[in-house]
Amino acid sequence: MIFERAVRREFAQAAAGISVALLAILASILLIRLLKEAVGGRIAPEAVVSLLGFAVLNFMPLTLTLMLFVAILLSLSRAYRDSEMVVWFSCGQPLTAWIRPVLKFSLPVVAAIAMLSGFLSPWANYSTAQYRQVMSARSDVSQISPGAFREVKRGQRVFFVEALADDASQVGNVFVATFQEGKLGVVMSDVAYQQFAENGDRFLVLEHGRRYEVEPGSPEFKVMEFERYRVRTEDGEAKPTERLPNRMPITELLADSSNKARGELLWRIGTPISALILALLAIPLSYVNPRAGRSANMLIAVLIYAIYSNLLWVCQAWVAQGKLPFWIGVWIVHGAMLIPLMAMFYRRQAVRMPWQRGS
Repeated sequence: MIFERAVRREFAQAAAGISVALLAILASILLIRLLKEAVGGRIAPEAVVSLLGFAVLNFMPLTLTLMLFVAILLSLSRAYRDSEMVVWFSCGQPLTAWIRPVLKFSLPVVAAIAMLSGFLSPWANYSTAQYRQVMSARSDVSQISPGAFREVKRGQRVFFVEALADDASQVGNVFVATFQEGKLGVVMSDVAYQQFAENGDRFLVLEHGRRYEVEPGSPEFKVMEFERYRVRTEDGEAKPTERLPNRMPITELLADSSNKARGELLWRIGTPISALILALLAIPLSYVNPRAGRSANMLIAVLIYAIYSNLLWVCQAWVAQGKLPFWIGVWIVHGAMLIPLMAMFYRRQAVRMPWQRGS
């Protein structure tokens, strides 16, 4: 019991450090992508934090799977490097005795992965799609970001503002280009602000500007100067969010017999199973020869993880396309990974026979 508590404590310490590192890398990558969309005007700046939270939650099953695999692998590799495994084997304990403490540490993490992949990740996907629909249905003016061109209504209207007041009540140097009824109109103004009528109507008020109107291909154009110009704006109606398989909880997927739903169900079931198999696979993979290089087993582990994940994605795609039956795809990859798992355990435990001395 003392040994198992010490081992689980070491696993937990390694998992905590690895989780922080993986989450920092993941959040940085996702944040850069979202900031790029915000700068380009495709999403509102205030939506970045919410979308980042949904995206991190969506990737948590894969992050926890990799964390579990690497934490066990690094902890047992350290035991080999510090010759603790020599003491372990000298006491008559086999390598398979590590399965029990590894399972006790892994099963709660695997349960969390199953909960995330079954319910929380699809909820995050659905919430992301719904949030983007609501943001895209806002009025044209509310989607404007200073210093960026904002294209709305499929290119029929383009906005640009150069500066925004500190209290966000006014914008300066406004450029609005519209294309209606075959005519191109351009409005430029020094100052613009929003105005609300008593009945709730919302207007964009532009002051001290000009409006140019020209028909493409024609030399004629109109120029109009104005002191005050009002344009009515209103929010659009948010479209209902489509219930795609990756946005459905696992209870709804079980009732859906379509190929795409079967493929998504295969991935939901396969993620926690793969986490458990990888945790057991880390036991024989952790072997390190103190006289040899220390990174060989880590490179092999990364390769195995990449192959395993890609095989799961391939099976998911084949089931979704109807090329592979669901009941074959749900076990074939995991069954294939059990073969090297048992082979590695056998190799680390097998006693040399007399005819193997020279090999």
